[in-house]
Amino acid sequence: MAAKRLLVLVPAPDASAPAGAPRLLGTAREIRESLARFNTAPDGGAKKSLGTEFFYGPGIQIELPSGQSEINQALVTLIEEDIAWPVLLRMCRRMNWALQDPSSGRVFGAGPG
Repeated sequence: MAAKRLLVLVPAPDASAPAGAPRLLGTAREIRESLARFNTAPDGGAKKSLGTEFFYGPGIQIELPSGQSEINQALVTLIEEDIAWPVLLRMCRRMNWALQDPSSGRVFGAGPG
């Protein structure tokens, strides 16, 4: 079994935004609603970790910080890469999000921003 790959879900780069301006994925509610459109939701079980909400979707697990009204990043674990990539790339395009490799810093899959 291949190792699970970790990525960070971030707002797509925006060249028109002022330098140093905070960039957000959205509010916690907006993100939950957006993830639901891509068949990604909590499993309904008890929370596994303080301060973190887990969402499960096609080939992915997404961790969102809980207790925050505005969220600027989320951790994505690729469980089944062949299934996950099409969903993640479509999600990024439609939501104007991007994926960042925490090892290299490379950003890809960016939305139209």
